[in-house]
Amino acid sequence: MTSNSRASAEIRQLDSRGRDPRHSYCARFDIENRRYIGSKVRLIGHIFEVIPESLRKGHFLDIFGGTGVVAAKATQIFSTVTINDHLHSNEVIYRAFFGGSRFSQKKLDKFVEDIRRLKLPTSNYFSREFGNRYFSTHDAVKIGAIRDRIEICRQDLSRREYYILLASLLYSTDRSANTVGHYEAFLKTGSTRDSFDFRLIRALPPTRVTIFREDANQLARRLTADVAYIDPPYNSRQYSRFYHVLETLVKWEKPRLSGVARKPPTENSSDYCKTSAPKSFADLISSLDAKLIVVSYNNTYESKSNSSRNKISHDFIHQTLGSRGKVNVASVGVAHFNAGKSSLPNHMEHLFICKT
Repeated sequence: MTSNSRASAEIRQLDSRGRDPRHSYCARFDIENRRYIGSKVRLIGHIFEVIPESLRKGHFLDIFGGTGVVAAKATQIFSTVTINDHLHSNEVIYRAFFGGSRFSQKKLDKFVEDIRRLKLPTSNYFSREFGNRYFSTHDAVKIGAIRDRIEICRQDLSRREYYILLASLLYSTDRSANTVGHYEAFLKTGSTRDSFDFRLIRALPPTRVTIFREDANQLARRLTADVAYIDPPYNSRQYSRFYHVLETLVKWEKPRLSGVARKPPTENSSDYCKTSAPKSFADLISSLDAKLIVVSYNNTYESKSNSSRNKISHDFIHQTLGSRGKVNVASVGVAHFNAGKSSLPNHMEHLFICKT
């Protein structure tokens, strides 16, 4: 079996709606069952193929964790894994899937059964802000009611059970969203339809994973690793804005929202989405204490959309990594995210491999 075949077997390939095409539906959500810009589901085999055997079984650092699928694969290969991301929603997902403590599946299943009998209010914060936009009004009421219920039950839940229920709500919510895969805008198709179904995630067995939600550059100064995997934002699209609905749902501070997209005040912006991206990248690479650095970056330099164009040139990435050691580059053809406004037939993901 080739490395790509193994990757396909372990991290299932999904259709455009996030479903496993071998089944009409997934009984529970696995970590890869997300619609997420820049997801590395289809790149996993290539990422781990470039890591030499001599560095496996050590410490793997994923400092821009995203969906968490790379870290999930790393737990099968490395003794210890560290994952970091600046989104609150991603931290919840990591703590749900990777949390080291045990949990009661019976208690979680009972929560799902209780939810199916939950008497819904006529409206709530979530339905007023997002109903008949990103979701049908009925679905939005249900999502808000479940979020309230999780908070009410928190004192009776273990820490991991709480995160599992929150992550399950995030996955269920994202599956029913009236979007192309992010929350920059919703589809204006005239009406939304009821499609929300609350289902649990399939949490992973206890693993040796350390979880952070910090600035990557600051965190890099405090950690050492055998392998550091770097997958920074590529363009000016801020992930905190792209996934603001999920961030609002997790934090549940019920902020005042504005605009057609119903966004909260700007926060948690990444310097990698700004003109300062090259400077931030150089600082990160100089700060990393790792034997091998692997950087993912694509070639969206000629996109018709200014906001989709890359912030760091490949020459700069190569030069910056070259200051730390020998650099090799592997290129992989992958489909790029497309909201229907652009076409990049020669889209590639490039893996820069630097042995320090």
